[in-house]
Amino acid sequence: MKKAFRIKKNEEFSKLIAQKHSFAFNEYIIYAAKRKEDKARFGISVSKKIGKAYVRNKVKRQLRMMIQEEIDFYEYEYDIIVIVRQKYLENDYLTNKKSLAKALKKVTII
Repeated sequence: MKKAFRIKKNEEFSKLIAQKHSFAFNEYIIYAAKRKEDKARFGISVSKKIGKAYVRNKVKRQLRMMIQEEIDFYEYEYDIIVIVRQKYLENDYLTNKKSLAKALKKVTII
């Protein structure tokens, strides 16, 4: 996923979370807001409770890849923040990918 499609700044994370449009799933908590730019952007947050730095980095790399495969950034209507839960580590990559796809589709319904 290119850097242009990422939410990096703490201010942007705070603004999205403050809008309180959240969806809870077993593996993720997703915050969504209508995009204001010409492309959708995604932010990923992985807590230290998930594991050490190499585990958190692996999870973020996997999520970026899943999002890149699932979403067309110019057609998707929302800016998204994905917060990873502990249950993510219990599942394999394909299960997590299917769960993320379902979650992102549920967000588009609202």
